[in-house]
Amino acid sequence: MKKEIKFSLVYRDMWQSSGKYQPRADQLAKIAPLIVEMGCFARVETNGGAFEQVNLLYGENPNKAVRTFTKPLREAGIQTHMLDRGLNALRMYPVPADVRRLMYRVKHAQGVDITRIFCGLNEVRNIIPSIKYAKEAGMIPQATLCITYSPVHTVDYYSYIADQLIEAGAPEICLKDMAGIGRPEMLGQLVRNIKDKHPEVIVQYHGHSGPGLSMASILEVCENGADIIDVAMEPLSWGKVHPDVISVQAMLKNAGFQVPEINMKAYMKARSMTQEFIDDFLGYFIDPTNKHMSSLLLGCGLPGGMMGSMMADLKGVHSGINLILKGQGKEPMSLDDLVVMLFEEVEYVWPKLGYPPLVTPFSQYVKNVALMNVMQLVKGEERWTMIDNHTWDMILGKSGKLPGALAPEIIELAKSKGYEFTDEDPQVNYPDELDKYRKEMDDNGWEYGEDEEELFELAMHDRQYRDYKSGVAKKRFMDDLQRAQDAAMVKSGFDEETIRKYKRTKADPIIAPDKGQILWEVSVEGPSIAPFVGRKYQHDEVFCYISTPWGEYEKIFANFTGRIVEVCAQQGAVVNKGDVIAYLERTEFTA
Repeated sequence: MKKEIKFSLVYRDMWQSSGKYQPRADQLAKIAPLIVEMGCFARVETNGGAFEQVNLLYGENPNKAVRTFTKPLREAGIQTHMLDRGLNALRMYPVPADVRRLMYRVKHAQGVDITRIFCGLNEVRNIIPSIKYAKEAGMIPQATLCITYSPVHTVDYYSYIADQLIEAGAPEICLKDMAGIGRPEMLGQLVRNIKDKHPEVIVQYHGHSGPGLSMASILEVCENGADIIDVAMEPLSWGKVHPDVISVQAMLKNAGFQVPEINMKAYMKARSMTQEFIDDFLGYFIDPTNKHMSSLLLGCGLPGGMMGSMMADLKGVHSGINLILKGQGKEPMSLDDLVVMLFEEVEYVWPKLGYPPLVTPFSQYVKNVALMNVMQLVKGEERWTMIDNHTWDMILGKSGKLPGALAPEIIELAKSKGYEFTDEDPQVNYPDELDKYRKEMDDNGWEYGEDEEELFELAMHDRQYRDYKSGVAKKRFMDDLQRAQDAAMVKSGFDEETIRKYKRTKADPIIAPDKGQILWEVSVEGPSIAPFVGRKYQHDEVFCYISTPWGEYEKIFANFTGRIVEVCAQQGAVVNKGDVIAYLERTEFTA
């Protein structure tokens, strides 16, 4: 019998690689016991990456979500882990050192055991400080190698980086094959190099299934000494996500490895519940193409999670490009033609930008440059004329050293703009800022939160946190959801009037008891406005007011808990007795 292989369920990444949003705290509370009941997971990825930011975007508190998800897992003896972007921490651009330190204190207090620290450039100067900060906070730092395939990304290249990270104190190494393009034999050699030199170090493999190499890669890394394999489960396995635990377990068991058994009854219940989350609202933001595997991904090297945003970008510019072509007297381009053209442009751009591994945020930078180049080429103009500031920071070395050499034309372009290259430690460009955010919290009368977790969220995601606190984020999300739901019904053949009637059949009308002017709220901080669709009311909450002709403000109660599905009377509108003010759908959901 060969060695024991453990499994880690990447529940966060399953959603991240599928669509825009993550499950809510109440949904995570329901799925956690089923994950435990499955009995086959030593670890679960609970948060990190875009998880916290996504929660803020739809008006939820990410700290509540993290604590809710980690608690039952840790009580069952399952280790929890998060995704950490090193210098960028939990966002897409660099983070001051004091905020990075606070992150590990907060996340450890919230129940996260392990932090998977990666840098999109494999820049050890961005990872090593986080190893130190994580240890100080009591977390296990898992240093990460971002795997890609290029002339500079060799076994020796990765082995040298692993040696530095282990010497800096990392007890674990993750091979993060975010695009699934790592060649199996190369990955096996890399694991063997690490294990031969550092047998005590835990090696975990994370491989997406998009181009189709992941199962072979898993077998290779296990044969060469890997300890833990990241897996997914239906209905969010395969496609551009990750291999399913059932298939991985079957393959490794047949190869003679010791693997845990899967409680299939619990698996089916967890599968069904995850589908319920998709049907609830998350599915409206999942691009169906993310369920498809494609060998084309081997050429461009873009990770699975990028494909949804890339397709959205392409659909957005497709009609514009065809208008340009029409104006030039040329044939229109199909979306498939445009996809191939963009893939080819990524292949052209990538080496000229120094072969940054195509992982967040550098995959976005390369994709955006390629997309802008494609648009310029269609217009008959030159490449490289539309490069954003974050991409320039990468090019100039402000994010760390690029793995490869920049093309001469990129260097000349930078010089022509008066830009200067740097090889300084990237962190020196981003001074401490926590005191500034403490002042903002104090000025607004906001609580720092348990273990200063609210201060951390403001410092990490300031714009999104302010929108969350003001209620703008919730309104924006509910509007976004309503548009997505309406678009789905239109796609199914319903017209607007039918959609309106359908919504009303699920709801109860709120009727004006008297004639008067509608006042939705009495606000001293800004203009009083009607509630957004999706706004929740408790049964004993004032729904609105009616200013009667005889000068009274009459309170209107819904008398049941529900959410707005349609507003029929705007702020200040005059209604008659018996008029419908709004439609409210009954619900017991607790936000």
